[in-house]
Amino acid sequence: MRAAAALLAAVLALGAALPRPGLLPHGPARGDARLRPGDDESSPGLLLRRALRLYGRAARRLYVGTNGVISSQDFPRETQYVDDDFPTDFPVIAPFLADLDTSGDRGNIYYRQDDSRDVLEQALGYIQAGFPRSAAAFVPTNAFIATWEEVGAYQELSQDTEPSTKLNTFQAVIAYNDEDTYSIFLYPEGGLQFLGTRPKESYNVQLELPARVGFSWGDSDDPKRDGLFHSLASSERALRGLERESNTGIPGVWVFHVGSTEHVEPGGGQGAAPAVPQSPPEPPNPGTASYPHRASSHTAMAQHPSHGGPVLLGFVPARRDTQEPRGDGGTGQSFSANPSSYSSGQHGVGVEEDVHFNPDVFTYSAASRETCAQHHGQCSPHAFCTDYAAGFCCHCRASFYGNGRQCLPEGAVHRLNGKVSGSLRVGRASVRFQDVDLHAYIVGSDGRAYTAISGVPQPAARALLPLLPLGGLFAWLFALEEPGSENGFSITGAEFTQNLEVVFYPGGETVQVTQTAEGLGPDNYLSLRTHIQGEVPFLPENVTIHITPYEELYSYSSSAVTSSGHREYVVAAGTANQTLSYRLRQNITVAGCPHARPPARQRLSVARAFALFDSHEHVLRYALAARIGPAPDDAENPGASPCHDGSHACEAPARCQPGVGTEYTCECPAGYRGDGRGCRDVDECSEGLSQCGPFSVCLNEPGSYRCECRGGYQPAGDGQACVPLAPPSDPCEAGRHRCAPGDRARCLSRGDGHATCECLPGYTGDGIHCSDVDECAESPCHPAAICYNTPGSFSCRCRPGYAGDGFQCTYAAEGNPQRLTPCQHERMYPREVPPLGDGHVPQCDEQGRYRPLQCHSSSGHCWCVDAAGQEIAGTRTAPGTTPPRCGSPESIQQLTPCEHARMYPREVPPGPSPVGDGHVPQCDEQGRYRPLQCHSSSGHCWCVDAAGQEIAGTRTAPGTTPPRCGSPEPTERPPSMCERWRQSLLEHYGGSPRGDQYVPQCEPSGDFAPLQCHGDSGYCWCVEQSGREIPGTRSEPGTTPPCLPSVAPPSVRPEPRPDVSPPASGTFLLYAQGQQIGYLPLNGTRLHKEAAKTLLSLHGSIVVGIDYDCRDRMIYWTDVAGRSISRAGLEPGSEPETIISSGLISPEGLAVDHLRRAVFWTDSGLDRIERARLDGSERRVLFDSDLVNPRAIAVDPVRGNLYWTDWNREAPKIETSTVNGANRRVLVHTDIGLPNGLTFDPFSKLLCWADAGTKHLECTFPDGTGRRVIQSNLNYPFSIVSYANHFYHTDWRRDGVIAVNKETGSFTDEYLPEQRSHLYGITAVYPYCPGARK
Repeated sequence: MRAAAALLAAVLALGAALPRPGLLPHGPARGDARLRPGDDESSPGLLLRRALRLYGRAARRLYVGTNGVISSQDFPRETQYVDDDFPTDFPVIAPFLADLDTSGDRGNIYYRQDDSRDVLEQALGYIQAGFPRSAAAFVPTNAFIATWEEVGAYQELSQDTEPSTKLNTFQAVIAYNDEDTYSIFLYPEGGLQFLGTRPKESYNVQLELPARVGFSWGDSDDPKRDGLFHSLASSERALRGLERESNTGIPGVWVFHVGSTEHVEPGGGQGAAPAVPQSPPEPPNPGTASYPHRASSHTAMAQHPSHGGPVLLGFVPARRDTQEPRGDGGTGQSFSANPSSYSSGQHGVGVEEDVHFNPDVFTYSAASRETCAQHHGQCSPHAFCTDYAAGFCCHCRASFYGNGRQCLPEGAVHRLNGKVSGSLRVGRASVRFQDVDLHAYIVGSDGRAYTAISGVPQPAARALLPLLPLGGLFAWLFALEEPGSENGFSITGAEFTQNLEVVFYPGGETVQVTQTAEGLGPDNYLSLRTHIQGEVPFLPENVTIHITPYEELYSYSSSAVTSSGHREYVVAAGTANQTLSYRLRQNITVAGCPHARPPARQRLSVARAFALFDSHEHVLRYALAARIGPAPDDAENPGASPCHDGSHACEAPARCQPGVGTEYTCECPAGYRGDGRGCRDVDECSEGLSQCGPFSVCLNEPGSYRCECRGGYQPAGDGQACVPLAPPSDPCEAGRHRCAPGDRARCLSRGDGHATCECLPGYTGDGIHCSDVDECAESPCHPAAICYNTPGSFSCRCRPGYAGDGFQCTYAAEGNPQRLTPCQHERMYPREVPPLGDGHVPQCDEQGRYRPLQCHSSSGHCWCVDAAGQEIAGTRTAPGTTPPRCGSPESIQQLTPCEHARMYPREVPPGPSPVGDGHVPQCDEQGRYRPLQCHSSSGHCWCVDAAGQEIAGTRTAPGTTPPRCGSPEPTERPPSMCERWRQSLLEHYGGSPRGDQYVPQCEPSGDFAPLQCHGDSGYCWCVEQSGREIPGTRSEPGTTPPCLPSVAPPSVRPEPRPDVSPPASGTFLLYAQGQQIGYLPLNGTRLHKEAAKTLLSLHGSIVVGIDYDCRDRMIYWTDVAGRSISRAGLEPGSEPETIISSGLISPEGLAVDHLRRAVFWTDSGLDRIERARLDGSERRVLFDSDLVNPRAIAVDPVRGNLYWTDWNREAPKIETSTVNGANRRVLVHTDIGLPNGLTFDPFSKLLCWADAGTKHLECTFPDGTGRRVIQSNLNYPFSIVSYANHFYHTDWRRDGVIAVNKETGSFTDEYLPEQRSHLYGITAVYPYCPGARK
């Protein structure tokens, strides 16, 4: 130990930083193993000689990783943790977690376990320097030492770059025995030459993520411990202090107790040598009371409540060892609350009797007084007047009490009436009310006072439940008097003014109450006016308030009565109770008799107190039973405390805690940190202090936080964790439905516990009553077949003399099927001739072919036909005229089916959206059907095969992108069964089937299309690979069954192409994420995460900057991988267009001026700011000097100003100029670090930025004045945009979009895309152009 003590003495003597000898011995000479060089290496698990306790668990192996970490588990890939903030998914001890690299002889990483005496003594010396009391008896038996010596940051090297010469050295030591464990971080002087590393996905974007130093529990079997962590440093400012600051008194030495289950305990809290704090505490002002300062520390401890009571989700979880003052001078645990998530219910505590109040109100106004002779009328009729040298006084007669001006009979029942007005802030809601009724009922014989206030709107009425002093005034006025004591009415009478101030803990809400008594009416009804103003804590609907008996001391003078105290009340919700409190001080001013001698002090004892809100009658009630007596002799007169008279120097939100006499201390309330003179909010979410369980989101609030369950989850029974929403029972499975029997209908569950009924194909009805459909009425069979209707279906059989399956029948001559020619078939089954409505029987020759001349037997019309029987245009003659001369069919030029259909349009084949008006097909030069067909009037498009038949599933709606249709050219393969059957029917129908005739649909491969539909009847069904109908799949018109392909799809899929998926209307966010642009709609200002999607895929690109042109609905972006600037419209079918493709190296920020039709961008590779027209023309450089790392850029189109950031680490700044480059000047250059994001709010006219160095979100006016901090605890923002009352920024630690309220600065929402990668630029898309509306 002497050697260790000597070393510590030498280090303390130096006082500046830890010298290299301060590290524990390491290297090959001490038997260290060396981690193999590389970027993401980890050691084999080193089996410990004895297990150590780490975070309350036994660890038997330790692993060392390249990236500055030690773990009791093997490491995942570095992409899963190296760029992310705490917590990690695995246990971590992190002396310097960053993307480190020891390739190319850039340093060494050593590790070993040791039990030598010199090492253990040196480690113990450091431990006891940080824990002089608790570790006084600790004796380590083993140590594990890991040393990172001269290691570098990962760097992407090219021919033009040289390896960085900045190298880091640091050491982590774990010293332990069988019972406990301590960890030591050692940072020698000059050991940290770089503080962060560039993410591998940053490409050309110049930025660094600061290292993380601390501890993370990782996943565990105990859900209460998941996600816990302790952060020592994660910002450049904190990292810079690691060498010269300490929690042991030894610069560069940091010690932590890590064996405990609950939390990591940093050293320095037990009287250790003072560390060098980041922000030294301010000295107390001279002439004021002294302020006890706590030890300064910038660490964030993961703390847990030491109490065992239940914590409700929605209540802010209790903080450990938070003490609130009590009226008796003691202390008690306090639990801060934000119970906004309670379920509905009724407040209620019992009131002993039901009291009905008289609503009549009477007033009385007294005049001035001089002598009894002149003003005896001012005395009560039940009083006598006495003249004194200085004036006169009134005194109540025997059996009456009061101040003489107003006297009431002793022991009688009294009533008070009044009006209450107020302006209150309850939680986040503002409530105003005017002249609502107050009635009080006094039973003077035993000191009971009942108060009722009706008509106060919610949520103020519930929130006023704990404010018992509203009714407590009447308890003091009419308290039962002990011998020698006087209640309030005996001193004040019915004319006084009470001023009351109440401060609620732990939130610090303050409310002021003024109650003015205006005298007695003829029936002794006291009239009172009450005004309430300020802020009170929110109370949910299902809680009750319990108030314990209390005592108060009142001090009296000739003109005033004063009192102060501290009250506790219990908020009860089910089985969970929470004790809260408030401090009150009141001053009652009176115009008493100057010759009266009131008691100096009295004690008011309240034996029973109740508060009740009747939600049915909307009445707030208080009930108290009180007596007043002499103050105890041993009670000292405290005098006027600065906490009570407002002369204290505590700054909000700190509270003043009275001490002895006029002494006091300032204390930060729960949820704040500081010395009491200045308090700053603790972000429990980012510091790991929250108790939010798995599947929940922690949202920080001033002085508190709340837990919200993620979508699809609900609070568990313990009120802390979130569990998946229990799916509602399925009425279909349970048989709880009214559907028709299963052979006629089916039950469809809606997923919400309800079901709908639907008739099966072949039946019609509402699903509850289903009747058979007669399919035969629609003639579904072959013309040479007979249709037979069956329940739910039908069958087709060929007529005698024909063979087939009923859907296809052929003529059988002497038992041998013989195919009829089209002309012969049509003679047997005549069809209509356009435009005539009666049947035409064609004339055939001996070979069964159509005769060239055809004449209608009844009308007398004649015309020529081709070989297919199709009429030749222009040959028709009228009845009674000479028929046309028609040649042989072979000599007549035949029309193709497409050309014929163009001359005689028919209806569009049925599809998802059938069109009833005629469609004229498009033919190519050879007369074939074009693969893509579009309806000229409706806008529907679809693909067709070689016969012009629609290919199922290809129809698109009007206004959407048309389908891609392949070539209809025939293949070399032989016709398939589907194609042969199709061709046979086409020939049978004469090449042009009617709308009521079935033709099978075939895939391009020749297979049957899975979905088959019957002409334009609307009936559809699914088929097997053989074309046979699958029973039970036939659907009615208007619906199509879901059919699965009968043949496996091809294994090779087409490459994705850039494409725009049109967004919905309304306001939404667009964000850049590597090779894609994401779409995130807004519901008000909340992120509509469920509707998020990829808007634009850009393979091979890295999108950084992004902005939107509201006039042409175009998005513009920079691409650092392609070194280009591009744009695309938000309309359907829009393709990306590159507008700038040369002269760029690293284009990052981008801004669009929609009024001047210009685009501006920054290039951190060229250190330039440029502008061009929106089509890329008229490009010119605005600035190319005094720029180091220009990043973000924003434009104010209305005023014509341009703003940009330059995060030059030596001199970061925000500059401005006109859009033409004139009047360049620096706006901000102090207290900024890495201003990554910049946005101009066109509505508030504020310029705001997100700083990844200071972690601040700040705003200023365009001239640089009015600068203020909105949020001071960001993670690692990259880009930011403003909309309504929120900011939205992308974050590289969270890899998501974070929402921040502009007014409160609180984090309100976040969206984390499923695909985990860094997000870059972000912009808002409005349904209008801001600043240019009319």
